[in-house]
Amino acid sequence: MPRRTEAKPFCLKVGARLRELRKERGLSLQDLAEASAISKGHLSSIEQGLAAITIETVERIARALDVPPFCVMTFPADDEVNRIADLARKVPKGDRRKVRKDLEARTTHEPPK
Repeated sequence: MPRRTEAKPFCLKVGARLRELRKERGLSLQDLAEASAISKGHLSSIEQGLAAITIETVERIARALDVPPFCVMTFPADDEVNRIADLARKVPKGDRRKVRKDLEARTTHEPPK
């Protein structure tokens, strides 16, 4: 797919989110390129909002970042649901079941077990 000369707003958001996740893990573009088998130049274009990406690319990037694919397209600044989702991915693995049960209880109006 050809590189755009002007970034689209949604592509900019995805690119900024990707950069945020990459930097949060202390990865360089080269590190992420190697881990995802995507060229450094293409990743740079994605981060700048100049390249559209496929679902396969989202999956490869997410796997390389060790996050679920939806995290690449979750924008915490947008609303509370996105903020909650972003916080949930940061919960230590040993605490996730408890957090899930607490959330389930809140959504079904049952007390937590």
